[in-house]
Amino acid sequence: MSTEPPSVPFAEQRCGYVAVVGAPNAGKSTLVNALVGTKVSIVSPKVQTTRFRVLGILMAGAAQLILVDTPGIFQPRRRLDRAMVAAAWGGAAEAEIVCLLVDAIRGYDDDSRAIVARLKEAKRQAILVLTKVDAVRKETLLALTAELSAEELFSDIFMVSALKNDGLAALQATLAERVPAGPWMFPEDQVSDLPQRLLAAEITREKAFFYLHEELPYALAVETESWQERDDGSARIDQVIYVQRDSQKAIVVGKSGHQIKTIGAAARVELEALLDRRVHLFLHVKVKDDWADKRGFYSEVGLDFDA
Repeated sequence: MSTEPPSVPFAEQRCGYVAVVGAPNAGKSTLVNALVGTKVSIVSPKVQTTRFRVLGILMAGAAQLILVDTPGIFQPRRRLDRAMVAAAWGGAAEAEIVCLLVDAIRGYDDDSRAIVARLKEAKRQAILVLTKVDAVRKETLLALTAELSAEELFSDIFMVSALKNDGLAALQATLAERVPAGPWMFPEDQVSDLPQRLLAAEITREKAFFYLHEELPYALAVETESWQERDDGSARIDQVIYVQRDSQKAIVVGKSGHQIKTIGAAARVELEALLDRRVHLFLHVKVKDDWADKRGFYSEVGLDFDA
């Protein structure tokens, strides 16, 4: 964390929270990571990968943008679902600006329509961000834009491809103009508010989803049990992957431990790059059928158990 004086005088500083909301898999985490310029939130093909609010912090001239990456908003069925959706709406309520992301491939689906209806009910204007536009024909994109414009909810509309870095500069410039005048809330070199232990667990969860998303159901959690600093500057990290049944444990471990080794190796490589030092990562798999109903899990990741 930098202790240098700010590069912009306090009187010229701008700062604000920007809630990034949308249906599951709309590309929220991918966009936040692309704008920040480094990974602060995990991504995977699995819906509802993001389970809690994550802040991505970036500097845009005199403005500090605090991007609130929220869980996908959908019709909740379980306790964890309800807590995730509550976290998403909580992030939107507290932000100065709301960006609604709509997947241009999927179009204006029921989940997005429900979000628009609730924003209207709350009398919240939003910025519309159409994502994954590189994969959609121009005629389809124009029709989708017209359909959403008719809702009379959006102050601006942006078309972006976060993976190709298209359209991000214009979006960032507009956000920097719109956040209110005020002092920065974080040091200039800070990119997230996520503690390292939680970030490390999230990285491993992302790799597990990547290698197992065709086989393993949504019910998987990762906890960093211990973090030991070593004299040589490296870190030993012990993590537990929780599943709900013995059959799921067998899938995660794989034949002769091959799958767990693959997950661990991929997580270690990314952790070493993020932490800029050597990491000794040890993974263990435990069956805990009620992990999604334990109050302690919710408090650890900042979710409301009683939502």
